[in-house]
Amino acid sequence: MDNLYQELILEHNKNPRNFGELKEGECLKQEGLNPLCGDRLIVSLKLSEDGEQIIEDVKIRSDGCAISRASASMMSEAIKGKSVKDAVAIFHEFHDLLLKKHDPSVCPHLGKLEVFSNIWKYPSRVKCAALPWHTLNEIMEQTSRPSDQS
Repeated sequence: MDNLYQELILEHNKNPRNFGELKEGECLKQEGLNPLCGDRLIVSLKLSEDGEQIIEDVKIRSDGCAISRASASMMSEAIKGKSVKDAVAIFHEFHDLLLKKHDPSVCPHLGKLEVFSNIWKYPSRVKCAALPWHTLNEIMEQTSRPSDQS
């Protein structure tokens, strides 16, 4: 089973999904950095304009280790087409999974993301897997705050 998980992480590292950036001014962007290992990424989200805050598109530009890139790639697949509210729920489930707060079987939204269920055994790698998610969470927090821009 561990080999299957390792293969999935390597596949997402080698062929990351939703790689790139959305056009400036048409999306919300946030840069994430892990200064301990040098992982750096940019998460770009395009939300629906109908008030429902559906994630219509997501792009990730990532320069980091295999764990960070795979986590970002799999995150992009997991949240695309979801509401911000659902993406927040997935974020919390994934975060709890990384910290081994509960068994993955009680996390209904994770799917393939369960591949990271043993990452807590490698504390230095937890930050790598969490970086894309914390960067995404910063964007989602922006959507819940009033905007200063017109």
